[in-house]
Amino acid sequence: MAHTIREIAVALGAEAEGDLDIRVSRASEPQSAGPEALALAMDPKYAGGIAQGRAVAALLWPGADWRGMGLRAAIFAPRGRLAMAGLTVLMDPGPEIAAGVHPMAIVDPSADLGAGAAVGPFVTIGRGVRIGARARIASHVSIAEGAVIGEDALILQGARIGARVTIGDRFICQPGAVIGADGFSFVTPEKSGVEEIRETLGERSEIRRQSWTRIHSLGAVTLGDDVEVGANVCIDRGTIRDTVIGSGTKLDNLVHIGHNVQVGRDCLLCGQVGIAGSARIGDRVVMGGQCGVNDNIFVGDDVIAGGATKIFTNAPAGRVLLGYPAVKMETHVEMQKALRRLPRLAAKVAEIERAVLPKTSADE
Repeated sequence: MAHTIREIAVALGAEAEGDLDIRVSRASEPQSAGPEALALAMDPKYAGGIAQGRAVAALLWPGADWRGMGLRAAIFAPRGRLAMAGLTVLMDPGPEIAAGVHPMAIVDPSADLGAGAAVGPFVTIGRGVRIGARARIASHVSIAEGAVIGEDALILQGARIGARVTIGDRFICQPGAVIGADGFSFVTPEKSGVEEIRETLGERSEIRRQSWTRIHSLGAVTLGDDVEVGANVCIDRGTIRDTVIGSGTKLDNLVHIGHNVQVGRDCLLCGQVGIAGSARIGDRVVMGGQCGVNDNIFVGDDVIAGGATKIFTNAPAGRVLLGYPAVKMETHVEMQKALRRLPRLAAKVAEIERAVLPKTSADE
């Protein structure tokens, strides 16, 4: 679908100059943009690409000399990535899911679908499910008994929503996610080796055979409004109380949330983050890819953890963490500097030893 420069500027709340009636149908990197595309060059370092392409209109930084670039129109973005968010919303057509319920879907007669819901082929919706207005559910999704999903949900191919899961409005679920699987919770009849090691910090009185007894998950999962989960995310049910994800939180692909975990509002958890059972995560926490959080600990509000950080103990609010185990960012930087100095230090110590210590017979 084509949009005029004027329409795009209004949608972004941005200023524009030039021929505002020019129509563009897609966005493009500057060097590959044709006349039908809006070139994206929100930073001066991308300006050179305008001359390599054939764009007549571009999204630029404030104050850019768009005429000097040979353009006929320009939109100015004080904050480039924020403008990108608005532009992609405007230009993304979304998945093709026909209105109504596809004849190859199976919907339990007791389920309640809101007005304007669209359900694709091979979807199964179980007993007592309630789905809000304008929900869009793509093919091969399954929604188990008693689940409740709010308005304007978008659930993509192959997602699995478990029994009794409660989800707020404007939920976005990427393909293959599983919300509401059983928690990974087992116990041994006698004290296990893991329990003993935790108590003794490494000592074991004896190594003996042990077997694992399953603890079933009686709780469910509760997601707030505006939650997004990526492809193949797994969120386990709580053992007794629900696992909870706060409103506005976004989970990247392959994130795993263990049983009983409580995640606050507006958190950002990047790919392959793993949070172990019963951990509590505050509001606005950001975790880079492959971060790990130990079970039964608390991570405070506004914590930022860099990629692959492993958090084993409580983290106070506002702390910036790096490393394995997690330490303050400035401490981690100093530790890495010290590690790089070790070969030089070792050579220096060896030189001092040769000068100070008496020669052995092997040296003579």
